[in-house]
Amino acid sequence: MSKILKFTQFSVRDLFVAAAPTIALIAGVCLLAYWLVDPAPPRTVRLATGQENSAYAEFGKKYAAALAKHGVKVTLVPSAGSGENLKRLKAGEVDIAFVQSGSTNEEAAEREGLTSLGSLFVEPLWLFLRETKGKPPITQLTQLRGLKINFGAKGAGSSRLFRQVLELNGVEKGEVEHFSLANTPATVELLEGRIDGLVFTSAPEAPLIQMLLQTPGIKLFNFNQAEAYARKLPFLTHVVLPQGIVDLGRDIPAEDYKLIAPTATLVARDDLHPALVDLFVQAAANIHSGAGWFSQQGQFPSAKYTEIPVDAEAAKYYKSGPPLLQRYMTFWLANFFDRMWVVVVALGALILPLSKVVPPLYVWRIRSRVYRWYGQLRAVEQAVEEASDDTRMQVYEAQLVRLNEIEDLVNQVSIPLSFADGLYGLRSHIQFVRKRIQFLMGESAPAPDDEAVAV
Repeated sequence: MSKILKFTQFSVRDLFVAAAPTIALIAGVCLLAYWLVDPAPPRTVRLATGQENSAYAEFGKKYAAALAKHGVKVTLVPSAGSGENLKRLKAGEVDIAFVQSGSTNEEAAEREGLTSLGSLFVEPLWLFLRETKGKPPITQLTQLRGLKINFGAKGAGSSRLFRQVLELNGVEKGEVEHFSLANTPATVELLEGRIDGLVFTSAPEAPLIQMLLQTPGIKLFNFNQAEAYARKLPFLTHVVLPQGIVDLGRDIPAEDYKLIAPTATLVARDDLHPALVDLFVQAAANIHSGAGWFSQQGQFPSAKYTEIPVDAEAAKYYKSGPPLLQRYMTFWLANFFDRMWVVVVALGALILPLSKVVPPLYVWRIRSRVYRWYGQLRAVEQAVEEASDDTRMQVYEAQLVRLNEIEDLVNQVSIPLSFADGLYGLRSHIQFVRKRIQFLMGESAPAPDDEAVAV
């Protein structure tokens, strides 16, 4: 049975050897196209967040956890806030960051190579003031003159915004004694009575906001002119903190509070890999799409409320949802197939012309096993033809021995059945040469003399 299996119509080994150079060339070109035309997304990305116990810091942890599920490590880079995040983005120190609306404009963002992945949530301007017995509550920002107020750490978005708000009220720089402490130490200073108030711009999920809203003796400032502020500063919106939203049982707060709020935006450098843009936008949809204190279900994330141009991949997500392949595959597998179009183009350009080369190479390789023996056979004939009269018989005998050796070796040649005609033709030609030599040997043999015949 094994001997029968040796004789096949087709030789896979020979085809592979014949096609190997073509396969190697195609594989090399495809790999080159795969890595150079559209490189794989990086496995790590740097996200600038905010101060300890801030909403930015809390949300940064959620993004890190979301992307870790897809094998992408998010390195969280703490900062003073939106202003510092923007500077780090421009300097290339981080890849993506939380930035407050109003921090820049469209022209500057395009010039610096920044792009928005969408707005995430509103972050009201919180002004917490220490209540003082015997003094009327503060209802106008002009009443802050002479007080000690923490505007936020240098680089925080709250400091820049609050200065703009004070200017609208005619409060000049220097009329309010301002401090630039980070949020946590500023809160300690307020509770200890060493400052009169502090300013945050943060989502209500921030632990310090939650704590201060429930701290006796600490009063949240009510921006009764919130709509006017929103008209004066277009990047602001008018939001309402509903009565009882913090604690319904204790009726905290005891009334509706009008607040002014910029939006938090996820801003990236425009060279961030498109696949990572998709991941961050999908994570944003999972983290921020629920109903909140100031937003309805599905209101965020959104391509609205941002002055920075929205990234093309992010805009596609907001319009059509996640990429088709990522709905049914893992991120890396979907990304691989999404990038395979480059390989398909490379294959289309190479397979058709190169496929015409492989069959002739295969045929040549098979037939060369037979053809190379014809060179040996021709050498035998040449030796016979060039033999001198004195050495003719010795040459004939030596070439017959050589023919026998050639025939033994030819009998060991393995060849597909579809090319067997060439092998059998070679054997017949060997026999033809043998008979010719034998004929020449007969002619060259000395004739018997007459006396010997007579005897």
